[in-house]
Amino acid sequence: MTVVGYARVSKREQNPKAQVAELHAAGAERVFVDHGDSSRVKDRPQWVACMDYLRAGDVLLVRRLDRLGGTERILIETLHELEDKGVDIKSLTEPVIDTTTPMGRALFGIVAVFAQLRVDTIRENTRLGLEYARAQGRVGGRPTVMSAERVEVARQMRAQNPPATWETIAKTLHVSSASVRRAMAQPEMTASERQHGAATLQASAPYDQQ
Repeated sequence: MTVVGYARVSKREQNPKAQVAELHAAGAERVFVDHGDSSRVKDRPQWVACMDYLRAGDVLLVRRLDRLGGTERILIETLHELEDKGVDIKSLTEPVIDTTTPMGRALFGIVAVFAQLRVDTIRENTRLGLEYARAQGRVGGRPTVMSAERVEVARQMRAQNPPATWETIAKTLHVSSASVRRAMAQPEMTASERQHGAATLQASAPYDQQ
């Protein structure tokens, strides 16, 4: 069994020394540290390294549970990953979070259930709210800048060999790369929709910058 520590400091905190010292004092043989406010996995290279390092039977120490994820959804997913690996978790400032003991595992299970329930409730309320808004003729969220014509152009550029990058497509369409990615993640248009989009594109003037 190896005791491993993980610390994440925000841009405001800057210095991870306090967290690292606490984790070492609590028995961590090795500590992985990420910097930044984002809790997305791709923005946490040391968390990826930590997960690769951990083995079944190891114990992961954190100062607070929120170091593992900034949202309940990410946190729950992370906890499930640790459980699947057979890794115990212990929080230095939250005594109820300690799966190294039978009582701790039981209490932690209750906490995880309520966290999942809260996420599911928020998701369901959001879905019901959107359904009600649509029934009233309203759709939630901001209007998309990716018209059918722009989506068609983006698909054609991605179909090239080699495919155009997201950044190149975004510059061509005068939108953000995030808008392009979101639009491309939607189901592809039907043939008639693509034909209409292409015809409209040919008849239209150059796109206005947005």
